Amino acid sequence: MRIIFFGTPAPAARALEQLLRDKHLTIVGIVTQPDRPAGRSKHAQPPPVKQLAEALGLGRLVYQPPTLRDPSVVAQIAALRPDLGVIAAYGEILRRDVLAIPPHGYLNIHPSLLPRYRGPAPVTGAILAGDRETGVSIIRLTPRMDAGPIVAQLRMPMPDAARAGALTEELFVRGADLLAGGIEPYVAGTLVPQPQDETQATYTQLLKKEDGRIDWALPALQLERMVRAYDPWPVAWCMWRGAPLKILDARLAASIGATPGRIDGTLVACGSEALELLLVQPAGKRAMPAHDWMRGQRPAAGERLE
Repeated sequence: MRIIFFGTPAPAARALEQLLRDKHLTIVGIVTQPDRPAGRSKHAQPPPVKQLAEALGLGRLVYQPPTLRDPSVVAQIAALRPDLGVIAAYGEILRRDVLAIPPHGYLNIHPSLLPRYRGPAPVTGAILAGDRETGVSIIRLTPRMDAGPIVAQLRMPMPDAARAGALTEELFVRGADLLAGGIEPYVAGTLVPQPQDETQATYTQLLKKEDGRIDWALPALQLERMVRAYDPWPVAWCMWRGAPLKILDARLAASIGATPGRIDGTLVACGSEALELLLVQPAGKRAMPAHDWMRGQRPAAGERLE
């Protein structure tokens, strides 16, 4: 089975790694986003999928078109003669001319229990909602975002301390295994995709830095979920003495009976209950235990996190 793979971030690299272990599949092309500036140096960095391919000696299979709208790029993909395409967080919607290339279409790994949490931030959405169950869906790609019929689905309990980054990677690995096992029956027609229930569909939006801004008037439970849901990006953060303070880890604590944002040691008053800060990162500094950071602050009476 000749497979063309589309993916970009670290979770997609984990999925590609799993597929490469399946000796029944032949990866004939790896399409990923172009190198982009990253870090403080702003030097161009290859995406994780390209890094993995090059580390495995598969750099010759990598394609990094700026867009799939270019007819010459479409012709390049068609020349690979893929039987099937696999999509794992590629970063661009596939147009109809690209969708028409593989005779068996494309299978997309989506880290949620579709039709819930369509869109670009499904794991974040599930953590914020406090879901007790999560999972991964394999769908046949259609022009509508994440609306294609479900080929296979895996359910699992939501880990109590789930963080978006680590859970997303785990779901993509599980999704790659699920997909590899379903390719043969899918192509043979014995695994029939089932339409999604549109009445149950929910949607997530592309995350913005401002989404991570903490409002201490919210319940501590919601803020604790934010800390985990926005890891590794955009990260939960607030303002302290005019500069941003990242809250990297925290846990629920009993109410300290103070105005939201007031600090008592490493405890912060919230709209209900309190949040105990465990790991923070002040502006321009490395991450540090919250009690070490607090030792050097000495908050004045009435001073608050904003």
